Parts: sequence; structure tokens; C-alpha cells
Amino acid sequence: MKQRIILFALFSGLFLITSCNDDFMERFPENAISDGAVWKTPADLELYVNNFYNRDDLLPRETGWNMGMYSYDYNNGSDTQIDRDPNTRMNGQSSIPSSGGGWASGDWDELRDINYFFSNYKKATGDEAAINKYVGEALFFRAIFYFNKLRTFGDVPWYDSLLNPDDEDLYKARDPRNVVVDNLMADLDKAVSYLPSLNAGWNGRVNKETAMLLQARIALYEGTWEKYHAGDPFGVTGSDGSKFITKAKDVTEALIASGACDLDNKGLENGYQNVFNQESYKTSKEVIFWRQYNKSDGNANAWSDYTTYGALSGLTKRIINMYLCTDGKPIQGNPLYQGDGNLLNEVANRDPRLNQTIYVNDGKHAQFYPNVPFLYPNFESSDRGSITGYQLYKGHRPNPELSGLSGQQALIYFRYAEALLINAEAKAELGSITQTDIDKTINQLRRRLVGMADMKLDEVNALPASARIFPNLSNIINEIRRERTIELTAEGFRVDDIFRWAVADILIKGYVPQGAKRAQWEGALPGAPNGFVAAVNALLIDDDGYINPWAGKPTFSLTEGYKFNLQRDYLKPLPNNQLILNSNLIQNPGWE
Repeated sequence: MKQRIILFALFSGLFLITSCNDDFMERFPENAISDGAVWKTPADLELYVNNFYNRDDLLPRETGWNMGMYSYDYNNGSDTQIDRDPNTRMNGQSSIPSSGGGWASGDWDELRDINYFFSNYKKATGDEAAINKYVGEALFFRAIFYFNKLRTFGDVPWYDSLLNPDDEDLYKARDPRNVVVDNLMADLDKAVSYLPSLNAGWNGRVNKETAMLLQARIALYEGTWEKYHAGDPFGVTGSDGSKFITKAKDVTEALIASGACDLDNKGLENGYQNVFNQESYKTSKEVIFWRQYNKSDGNANAWSDYTTYGALSGLTKRIINMYLCTDGKPIQGNPLYQGDGNLLNEVANRDPRLNQTIYVNDGKHAQFYPNVPFLYPNFESSDRGSITGYQLYKGHRPNPELSGLSGQQALIYFRYAEALLINAEAKAELGSITQTDIDKTINQLRRRLVGMADMKLDEVNALPASARIFPNLSNIINEIRRERTIELTAEGFRVDDIFRWAVADILIKGYVPQGAKRAQWEGALPGAPNGFVAAVNALLIDDDGYINPWAGKPTFSLTEGYKFNLQRDYLKPLPNNQLILNSNLIQNPGWE
């Protein structure tokens, strides 16, 4: 009986949507409707679906004390942007929870609420297109829910309708991950056909292009997961992922051909940086789905407070070394490369995205106020300082009101650049990529920049094998992965990429992160704040003089590095109590 009650709570019942009135043109839709309302018109459907836009489990609002989306990578344990403490999952320190862990009853609430919509929306009458628009939105949010679960646990039970308390499907085993993604592809095909295009103008709601990009994101994730985990405990028997990789290619091909999206700020100085520091993207063709903030009604964030100081995080030497020189060639043996003795040298003659991603003391990187430039990393702040010397500038918007929630910088959820990267990667994985494909994708990203050479397929193919990060893969796959990593730096994709490529053995296990050269900040420097010299001297360094941000951490071994368990840590475990409640559930590999 206990099991029946718990599972019934997951997939049945009514709920109350609570929020406040909002201007749809200014930010995400909010309103209120009680479950007693009759499902009569498209307006009733709209009021119900509005609730999904403000559920943090579907679309995080990021109003807390962090750097918004620029916190995702270091919070989740990437190798390119790190927190002040080693990530426990990447360090093999995770354990099976007794309960919760992402599989508790409350963790399925949003699915129940979404499926309640599908059990009732057909009661509404009126214009079919108006009704289908909200069906498309609900399908979009169900896809987000399941993608989150898939990335966490792999196989999950697929439910697309409400269940009765006596329904045996409440106790079924998990469905294979590829079956779940098949269902998501079908859902999103339908959503794409129902939703209006961004060409109709931004109204704060999900549009066709966003649904297409989500579909391509999921398809590439699953396709490459299946390809690179083939034969290991996390793979899908009998599937090489090509079906989903092809789907990612086809969807992005259609998105590119539609002409509804484009890159912003082409050929403009600081054009890349200025994609990320706006308060509104109403007129953007690149940022296709986003959230607006307005401090006058208490809806604001504290990002600029943290991007000003460093947020007790930092980019690593690994990501800095991935940026090419302006001639499109790696830094190794390149006469354009000026070395890493100081930040100014490090960004000289490099891909312009580097200079627009980290703070540099060139008098042009505004820090506290628009007219007060950056001089030194903030090493002395104990609650929000820099830990590597490579302090994130991307997304920074100087704000004179640093204390409190006063920021109005918009939160980006989907941008068109990702579609270009997905298309290039999918074609490279399928072995069909040509120079024309590269010109339509990677080189569009490079041509936004000032002074960056195009990617040329013949030059990439001619690179020595020693230039590959992933030695068993082709040069072009290596290069497209590198390009993806730097274009999407600190946007929350890196850990997913490591896991779907099955490269934790190369990038995570044994990894010891490095920061910048400490020597460039040693001594009494002009304009340095009080405590700066002592803070710099307290930074521990490795034998080569690079900042060693995790030296002295009791949970981390500098000789062994990250202790990621390759047979276990690619997926999280199911909690013990759920395995007891449902005997059809099987624990994830390595956690048995």
C-alpha cells in the first residue's frame, strides 16, 4: 500500500498554478489559474501552460547568488572552469542516496503536471492552431523534463499520460534510453509543427526554432552517447547512434536553411562578448529563447556582483591553451604565440574570443563600472574571488549597484550558434563534412570575429597526430570539438560533452587543473588593493610556476588527480528506497 500511495502521488492529482501577472513582451508569461477552471478555450490552455515557464526544474531562473548560466560548468565539475573545491562526482566520491537523489516523488511533479495538461486539453474548443500552439509548448517542456532525467540516470520510465493508482505501469521497469529519445523526437516533431516561428516576433514564449534546437541538442547527445559508449556498461545494445546523429544533422540543416536565425554583431569589435551582456534580446536573431529581469518589481539577479570579483571560480590553463592563434593554427610552435608570462602576452595574436572571455589588464575590460578598467584578478576576496587568475569576463555587465539583487542582465537559454556547432559535429561524426559545410557553420562563427582566419579542411587534415586531444579520432572531429568548447565556454555544455563523448578517461580521470603564471602578479604592483600582495603570496603553485588551485585540499590528491570511476560515474545512482519500493527497477552500472 505504501508503494501504491507514493506512486499515485507522482502521476495523479491536481495542482494550483501560482504566480503573478506579467507583460508577455517583457519576460516569461506568468498568470494564475485554479484547477477548478474549465478547459474551454485556448486562453485556458495558455494560463495552464504559463506555469511551466517559471518552474526551476524546467527553466532555471537563476536569481540567486551565482553567475547565472556561467556557473553551470564549474558547479558540475568541468575541466575548463572550476570551483574552489574539487567536484565530488568527478573525484569518485559520490555514494548511493537512501532517498531523493533526483528520483523522489517531488522530482516527478513536473511530469505529472505536464501530463495532466495532455489529459485535459482536448476539452477545449476554438481555433485549432491556437490550441496546438499550447500543445507544442507542453511537448517542449516534457522534452526538457525527460532530457534532464536521461542525462542523470540513463534509462527512465516513459509516461505520456496520467495513470490510475491501480495501473501496473506505475511499477514497470525503466524504458531503454533510446526508446525514450525516440518518443522525444516524435514529441518535438509535433511541437515544431505546432509552434509559431521567431519571425513572428519575440513574445516571451517558446517558438519553433527553440524547439528545433532542443530537438537537435537531444539527438546529438543521444547519438554520440550511443556511438562512444558502445560496448561499455552505459551503451545501447544494437545501436550505434547514427539514427540520432542524422536527426541532429537534418534538424539543424532545416533550421539554418529557414533563415529565421542568424549571428549577432558580425564583424564588430567585441561582438562576441556583447552577445552575452545584454538586458534584452527582443531584436536578436541569435538568442532565440531567454529570460528578462526587472529589478523594479523585485525580479533581478546578482551576477554582476560575482562576475566582478570571480565567484570563487576560474577558467583553467587547459581551456586557455585551446584557443588558436589568429592564423587558425594551434599555439604549439606558432611564431604568433607570445607565451603565457602575463595575460597581455597570452591573448596577443590569439582567437579574439579569448580576449573577450577572460579579464585582461589592457585598459579595455571594464570591471566595477563602465569607466573603471580591470587591473588584477581578485585574489584577496575570501567569499567571491578568483582562484586561477583567469577570471571570467564573458557575460560580465558592469553594475554600479553591486550589493544585493540589482542585476537585470538577461538569461540565455538557447542561441543559434549552438545549431551551427551541432550541424558541423553531426556531419563530421557521419563522415560527410565538406569545406562548404564548414563555411556554413564553423566559419560563420569565426567571421563574426575581427581578424580570425577561417577553418580550412585541408589544413586541419594536415595537422600532425600529436595535435589531437582525442588520439583515436580524426583531426576534423578533434577540431570541431575544440571549436565547440571555446565558442560555448562557461555556458554549461562541457560536462555533458565529456560524458556523451565518453572521454572522462582522457579529460577527467587523473586531471589536476592549473591556473595562470603566478609570477606576473608578485610584488607590490601599482594600484593593487590592500591585501593583494599577501593574497598572491598565499597562492600555491606547481613546479612550473602555475597556480595550483586545489593544492592542500584534503579530498584531492595532486599526484593522482581526479579519481573518476570510469565503470560507474557516467550516470548517477537510483536511491535505495526506490529500489525497495519497485522491484522492477535495476541500479545503474557500478552502483550495484
